[in-house]
Amino acid sequence: MRLRLPSWTATLTWKSACFIAVMCCSLAAVLGALVHVEVTRQTVAAAREKALGKLTDAVSAYEAGETLPPESGLDPAGLPAELRALALSGQRGTLVADHDGRPTMWAAAPADGQALATAVDYGQSTRAISGLDNAIIGSSVLAIGGTLLVGAFAVTRVTRRLHQTATVARRITQGDLDARVGDPRTKDPARHQDEVAIVAGALDTMAGSLQAKLQSEQRFTADVAHELRTPLTGLQAASELLPESRATELVQERVRTMRQLTEDLLEISRLDSGREVVETDLHQLGRLAQRVVRASGTATEVSVVRDAHVETDRRRLERVLGNLVANAHKHGRAPVVVTVDGPVVTVRDHGDGYPEYLVTHGPQRFRTEGAGKGHGLGLTIAVGQAEVIGARLAFRQARDGGGGAEAVLTLVEAVVP
Repeated sequence: MRLRLPSWTATLTWKSACFIAVMCCSLAAVLGALVHVEVTRQTVAAAREKALGKLTDAVSAYEAGETLPPESGLDPAGLPAELRALALSGQRGTLVADHDGRPTMWAAAPADGQALATAVDYGQSTRAISGLDNAIIGSSVLAIGGTLLVGAFAVTRVTRRLHQTATVARRITQGDLDARVGDPRTKDPARHQDEVAIVAGALDTMAGSLQAKLQSEQRFTADVAHELRTPLTGLQAASELLPESRATELVQERVRTMRQLTEDLLEISRLDSGREVVETDLHQLGRLAQRVVRASGTATEVSVVRDAHVETDRRRLERVLGNLVANAHKHGRAPVVVTVDGPVVTVRDHGDGYPEYLVTHGPQRFRTEGAGKGHGLGLTIAVGQAEVIGARLAFRQARDGGGGAEAVLTLVEAVVP
């Protein structure tokens, strides 16, 4: 099984902290090793020079028959065997080794078939190197900690601005076209802009342009619908004065269709404006669904598994359910069943199911499938009205294997004392 890391390890802050920590540790390790090697080399060289100087004095005293200096002698106890062998071979040398539990720098030279050796205390040098190592480690830890804090602060400032930009982008996606990042760096030409400010400025510009275009389209749609309403009303009145015939019925049907399309366009314009006022009250969902089916005049079955009370706008909810039932009869096949299960209402038909684009992306205005088959504006209005009353409307294929489509409307159940 593949090991999955926690989600927070994918954040820019975490990755930046890891990068800073690795770079600081690597730099501290390299610098510490260089300092340690150089100081150790100098310390060993100084101790060796001191031991060899003392050995020179001891050799001079030995050759002159004088008393040997302190800590000098022929084959003294504790002299390392390898250094004794080197001296007996006729060479001088030095070696660091423990003597009586203390680090000692030995120096030895040949003297009449023996090893003349002298010792210099190396403990102080060892303690100095150890103290230097501890100081390097301590200062490295402090430097890494300080760098991490400063780096985390700097990265957090950047990620906070990125999160703000992402939040505004999500608000725009959800329809809030008034949302703006408003980065102060984009408002002051004298300030230098970084990459985040450039992205924020581009997002604000895009949102402003998109809002202007959508508002222009909304005004155009509303104006066209208003302008069409008056002549269509007159046309409908005139069509009712025509003598009864098949041609008259066709004219009256087309006029009704155009009037309905005009009313739908006006309703969509109001929904797009986002200024709809909701008038809520407490309603019994099962009874409301039955009233909608009766008003539709269709052969629709209503099944109440569990009734529930919802606090909602009755007119808008009836509009949503009426559009779903009408769409099921128009584009699906019987039987059409409306099921109420608590605050969830499901409208199911037994046709060919929804087009794939509708299940994936939701209804699209005036999009048609096949020869004249489409969902027009009915489902678009249903989705818009559902959002206004705070409900969630989802479209899916029937899950019981019997074919058909299901529209699932989920409301918030009200608590009735």
